[in-house]
Amino acid sequence: MSTIEVRPISSGAETTRFIKFAWDIYREYPSWVPPLLMDRRKLMDKKKNPFYQHAEAEFFLAYKDGRIVGRIGAIINRNHNKEHNERIGFFGFFECINDQAVADALLETARQWVKKQGGSAMRGPASPSVNDEWGLLIEGFDKPPVVLMPYNPPYYQALLERAGMKKAKDLYAYRLVQEKFLTEKLARVSEAVRQREGLTFRTIDMKRFKEEVALIKDLYNRAWQYNWGAVPMTDEEFDALAKDLKPVVVPELVIIAEYHGEPIGFSLALPDLNIALKYNKKGYLIPGLVRLMMHKKEINWARIIVLGVVRERLKTGAASVLFYETGKRCVERGYTTGEAGWVLEDNVMMNRGAELMNGERHKVYRIYDCSL
Repeated sequence: MSTIEVRPISSGAETTRFIKFAWDIYREYPSWVPPLLMDRRKLMDKKKNPFYQHAEAEFFLAYKDGRIVGRIGAIINRNHNKEHNERIGFFGFFECINDQAVADALLETARQWVKKQGGSAMRGPASPSVNDEWGLLIEGFDKPPVVLMPYNPPYYQALLERAGMKKAKDLYAYRLVQEKFLTEKLARVSEAVRQREGLTFRTIDMKRFKEEVALIKDLYNRAWQYNWGAVPMTDEEFDALAKDLKPVVVPELVIIAEYHGEPIGFSLALPDLNIALKYNKKGYLIPGLVRLMMHKKEINWARIIVLGVVRERLKTGAASVLFYETGKRCVERGYTTGEAGWVLEDNVMMNRGAELMNGERHKVYRIYDCSL
């Protein structure tokens, strides 16, 4: 009988093997989009990723008959536990062959690591946090992931649930199509709310990028602070994210909502770079940049990554108008289809907003919990 051994990675070479194992899993899944190797390394780098200034993590590889058959990360996010008064850890970066014994070994290793750090429960997948890749795809496997969203084989759900993981929360992603949301009725309603409440919408001023990032960071942390699982981003985390996104951001798709001149919310949509990056089969940076240039004209999708309004101004209806305004401006830039997500299953206002836009719920992701 083959023995499964799970051990922590301890070198740069093992980090590379950890990252590249994903290619072994997805070679038969045409919907998968290879990530940039550089981005994966940055996400795991405990010295360069500011997330690890308030978190600990250990990354493990599983071996069977001398062959890598799985991987997992175990994480303690101190800022999460402080924000929510919890003692939990997280698992993420999960990839595994279709073998229950391997999945059991990986998850048990992560559980024991979290328990040794003082955790009383484990949640995930979080790679490595709610502000990064979050959730396990359970519906929509025939559709490729849009930019910055996870993808996984269908059998992962069974592996996790047989290993004792229980549903904590589902996340929805909505498909928006120009013909369905750019209607005269929605235009009239949006304009009426805009006029009644004194709402205005402006795009980010790239000449004042530093000041605008500071404003958006404040709006982000205020608007999301009451969401389940949300953790405020530190200055260092937000600045690093802004630096990464600046080269690919379309200024017209970063919209700040104002109520009588007071900033109260914002939205960020990005072109779906995955449409071009799917051709970058090996994940290297330079070929990836070449693919982006070669296939730029094919990018007709956008993803609404974040959209929110501070709690004290929700009754103005600004969130729904911001939703419509974001979709309209995406179409004006040539992105005729888009994905809005993710949205918590019990976020009534945002789900209603997506439905008012005639959005189709086309993907579902799941967060799991288990007690230790």
